[in-house]
Amino acid sequence: MIFYYFGEYLLLLKKVFRKPEKWKIYIREIIHEMTEIGVGSVGLIVIISTFIGAVMTMQIAFQLVSDLIPSSVIGQINRDSNILELGPTISALVLMGKVGSSISSQIGSMRVTEQIDALEIMGINAAGYLILPKIIAGVIMVPVLVTVAIGCALVGGLFGGVLSGAVSADDYIEGIQGGFNGFTVAVAMVKAFVFGFIITSVPAYKGFFVRGGALEVGQAGTRAVVIGCIIILACDYIITALML
Repeated sequence: MIFYYFGEYLLLLKKVFRKPEKWKIYIREIIHEMTEIGVGSVGLIVIISTFIGAVMTMQIAFQLVSDLIPSSVIGQINRDSNILELGPTISALVLMGKVGSSISSQIGSMRVTEQIDALEIMGINAAGYLILPKIIAGVIMVPVLVTVAIGCALVGGLFGGVLSGAVSADDYIEGIQGGFNGFTVAVAMVKAFVFGFIITSVPAYKGFFVRGGALEVGQAGTRAVVIGCIIILACDYIITALML
């Protein structure tokens, strides 16, 4: 059965990436979706990332009990952990719950109320019109949100370390600056790009093929979030194994 659903998903993507009828309409929808996905999620990402960075600093300091290890290592570990893993993955899982469920419910409601059928009868590529702007907005805005998440996590780690007395501000900043490898940022952006595609395309697929009524729309949203989170974690492992 998994091959049936995967094939159905690929066929939907083939329809989605068909040449648009009018780019002007699509660009307007892309800007709207960028606002919904990006601007609408900034506050949540900032709060979660800040607290994760603060907690990570205190936990790392708790583990590094040896006097032979300099305190600046705390900032270095927190930086690399947030750039490579916590920033992209935690942000993607949070966005899957927020954005993914919204996309699935929105498209699913249009399916059960026969709005999608009406678009197709009028000769409009419903899959492209409804899903393509969301995918483009996702692959653009999710990397931006991941960048914001990484920055907030590092700042949160600074405040968390200083307020708890786990590390001084000078040592933490020295750790962040020392031994920085720019390739880790490239890995984070690749993950963010892939995650952005998954966050928008998988829920859109589940919503597009929903059948029934309001109950089935809710169930499709739940399944979309669960399946999307599993795919994100699997892709996280694959990208890490290939690039590191």
